[in-house]
Amino acid sequence: MELHQLQILRELGALGSVTAVADALHVTPSAVSQQLAALQRGVRTPLTRRHGRTLALTAAGRVLAEAGAEALDAMAAARGALDAFEQDSAGVVTVSGFHSAGQALFGALLRDLAGSDDSPTVQLTDEDVAQSEFPALTARYDLVLAHRMEHSEPWPSQGVRSLTLVREPLDVAVAASHPLAARRAVTPADVAGERWVTSRIGYSPDDVLRAIAAVANIAPRVQHRVNDYATVAATIAAGDAVGMLPRYTSRSVDDREIVRIPLLGVSTHRLIDVLARPETLRRRSVRLVVDGLERVMSRLSG
Repeated sequence: MELHQLQILRELGALGSVTAVADALHVTPSAVSQQLAALQRGVRTPLTRRHGRTLALTAAGRVLAEAGAEALDAMAAARGALDAFEQDSAGVVTVSGFHSAGQALFGALLRDLAGSDDSPTVQLTDEDVAQSEFPALTARYDLVLAHRMEHSEPWPSQGVRSLTLVREPLDVAVAASHPLAARRAVTPADVAGERWVTSRIGYSPDDVLRAIAAVANIAPRVQHRVNDYATVAATIAAGDAVGMLPRYTSRSVDDREIVRIPLLGVSTHRLIDVLARPETLRRRSVRLVVDGLERVMSRLSG
């Protein structure tokens, strides 16, 4: 078996289809299938099985994929040792961020890194996906800015490393003319009966709204489902609904016509994390970008 074959097996387990593996590794699906077949010929136990139209790993395949991840990490460690010896900070670092994080952090990150003589070249993109889909993006980008609610399942530990940048509360937001605008804090009973603008199902803050409804024992009245926080803020300002906004990463929104109010009695905190493959974090250029993200978020959260 060869290292690139183990990488393909690992990516199949992480991404779930030959096509997705081919896209991530910039090869054809046929090449992926050929390498999987060559790997299978070298072992007696089946490594994959058909699951509908997709190809899934067997238990033996998962074991070999995990061992392969360790081999890839060891190879990356060897490369990292050479990089550290040469102190090479140059190179391209690709960063993916969900929308509100990109709006809040990307510009500040570029300005922060521009102040150093040995900064890497950063390539930025936005990927706003459901929480469960963030780890798979580490196959396509060096660093992935991801969010999850504090009470939700942690990120997978196998093959992915996470670093928390901030623990960010979601605040209830109302129009400046709303009767609740003068309150210093609100409870689920205060807001559960309101008309709401919230995110699509599977995203935050929809999960927080469901918790509010459960605590207050009132079915939520969802008027609008919008994922972009600037649009959410404009809808709130119009007085048509109340909503929730992240305390730090939606400050690019004009707050003159809305009021943010802390919510008591329900856990509203989300974690903004950086996800990456272990071998990626061994690159000095990548670590410099992580350091920059930490500085920017520290300033943003005060």
